[in-house]
Amino acid sequence: MTDRNPLERVLHRRQLCHGEKRGAKIGPTKRGKGTKWMVLVDGAGTPLGAHLDAASPAEVTLVEKTLATQPIRGRPDWLIGDRGYDSNAVRRFLKRRRIRPIIPAGSNNTKATDQDGRCLRRYRRRWIVERTIGWLGNFRRLTVRYDRLLVTYGGFFHLACALLVLKRVLK
Repeated sequence: MTDRNPLERVLHRRQLCHGEKRGAKIGPTKRGKGTKWMVLVDGAGTPLGAHLDAASPAEVTLVEKTLATQPIRGRPDWLIGDRGYDSNAVRRFLKRRRIRPIIPAGSNNTKATDQDGRCLRRYRRRWIVERTIGWLGNFRRLTVRYDRLLVTYGGFFHLACALLVLKRVLK
């Protein structure tokens, strides 16, 4: 019994070189750490595409990745976004893809393009997207992220989206 190092007993099953204590795509938020859900829905609130990323990047930088996740070959006629999407570069990107942007201008953006009031009336339908995000929030496995790997968390996220689609189709 004397051949063992006395430190070995203290450090038994401990990591000598500790690693990073968070998983992939977890970023800082006001409340701690989190993952941002970017969901593309149709007019009835059925999820068509989704993208997961860390909570720290702005929505403006994730629009292109979110639109790329849409499995259906068609394109949406318009994209309704909140003031987090307020950027003339995003509006130009959407117009190049022949998608009409319905994004209200922020108070600091005095040179916002495509701001006719008739088109902005459709912004009232934004509640459909928020309702879908609320439906996804009913899945506790998504609300509290227990999974360290983004692949596992993303799998459960897409499973929840599939359950929402099945609920809409079987209705």
